[in-house]
Amino acid sequence: MSAVLQGLKPELIWKHFEAICGIPHPSKHEEKIAQYVKDFGKKHNLETNVDDFGNVVIKKPATKGLEHLTPVVLQGHLDMVPEKNNDTEHNFETDPLKIFVDGDWVRATGTTLGADNGIGVAAALAVAESTNLKHGPLEFLFTLDEETGMFGAVALKPGFLDAHILINLDSEEDGALYIGCAGGKNTYAKFKYSAENIPSGSQTMKIVVTGLRGGHSGLDIAANRGNAIKILNRVLWGLSKEFGVRLAHIEGGSKHNAIPREANAVITVEKNKAAGVKAYIENFNTTIKAEHATVEPGLLVKTEEAETADKVMDVITQMNLLNALYALPNGVVTMSPDIKDLVETSTNLAVITTDSLSVNVVTSQRSSVESEKEDVANMAYSLFSLSGAEVSHGDSYPGWKPNVHSPILKVMKEVYKSKYGNDPEIKAIHAGLECGIINERYPEMDMISFGPTIMGAHSPDEKVQISAVAKFWDLLIAVLENVPAKKAV
Repeated sequence: MSAVLQGLKPELIWKHFEAICGIPHPSKHEEKIAQYVKDFGKKHNLETNVDDFGNVVIKKPATKGLEHLTPVVLQGHLDMVPEKNNDTEHNFETDPLKIFVDGDWVRATGTTLGADNGIGVAAALAVAESTNLKHGPLEFLFTLDEETGMFGAVALKPGFLDAHILINLDSEEDGALYIGCAGGKNTYAKFKYSAENIPSGSQTMKIVVTGLRGGHSGLDIAANRGNAIKILNRVLWGLSKEFGVRLAHIEGGSKHNAIPREANAVITVEKNKAAGVKAYIENFNTTIKAEHATVEPGLLVKTEEAETADKVMDVITQMNLLNALYALPNGVVTMSPDIKDLVETSTNLAVITTDSLSVNVVTSQRSSVESEKEDVANMAYSLFSLSGAEVSHGDSYPGWKPNVHSPILKVMKEVYKSKYGNDPEIKAIHAGLECGIINERYPEMDMISFGPTIMGAHSPDEKVQISAVAKFWDLLIAVLENVPAKKAV
């Protein structure tokens, strides 16, 4: 272990986590981290199998005398969300993460840390490597491409796993056991436009929205964080109405499952109106900062100099786009009537990009109620359709229905209380976990999810709590020793 995480406990987890941080592994580019896992299995003489998609499963025999325990699979995903600050130079496909210890936290410099789900993967490898733990038959499932659509889990086939209990290591809150999650669906819109020459006597300028916190579009959606695309569109809509500005380019966000932190647009305006546009944006910045003062103290809307634009989009498409984005719902749609403080349904305006003849929009819908997920996705679809866009839905993934009578839940509650003297929180999460998809492939498998405290996932503010990782490990190894015995056949 290098000097960065040396001395942190438990040592095996941090050893593997630091190694993971040194291996580039953004979604769609997990070849090297998958090879690390496969090499690990071979090095420790553990049966290691790979399916057609590239998911890896490692098998470890039971501790002598505990062969009667129900087989358990520890599961995590190998990819990470590659988000960085605009002023950070980092290539996620080639560069190792620059990690550091900050008090009781581990963080990365200017980028996501990948504790989601690197710390879960590291814990699974630590269990697989340990020689002094007591446990029944174990499997370790490492899936690919979770963050962009859970494609690894979708590709799983019956028979790849033998276990009857699945412990997902992809939750992010110490003291909480998760027994349910939301399903999700993306809705895409393409606004085709005609490129027109810049009106004569025009000046080009750039509008930038920056300084937002961003975050996970499920876990952080109820925190009222600013959406950079919505804020940018709001100022563009006003400028179009008052000054007749023309839009040459717009972009913001980068991931369907992240709240966009930054966005920018290139506009043109008649030169005699340029001063008025700048004054409007300065006033807007004061207004929007006041609205978001508590949650987004770093928010800034400003103008920058820009090279003269080549073309602008036609006025009709421009106004259809700006009107659609203004009217598009964003954030929490409904709260759960059954589980306190649980978001039931939400939608996130995630990404906007401009090509030579189209503007492309990505939105993401989530719900723990399947019919509501479809309803809010159709809401976005219909709005974009009315605005003249070409609209489509992406693949949908299911939620995970809670089972309050789960045997592994009962075990974990008992173990938790015996170790810490209080009850864990039993929760569902407004984010996608692979449990819902895996449950479709293995409907008889008993499932639960837990993990240490991770803050700011899917953003460069991501950090994992060192003390919570130690507690996470202690609970995990105690649970493995106390899983139920196999049912008699």
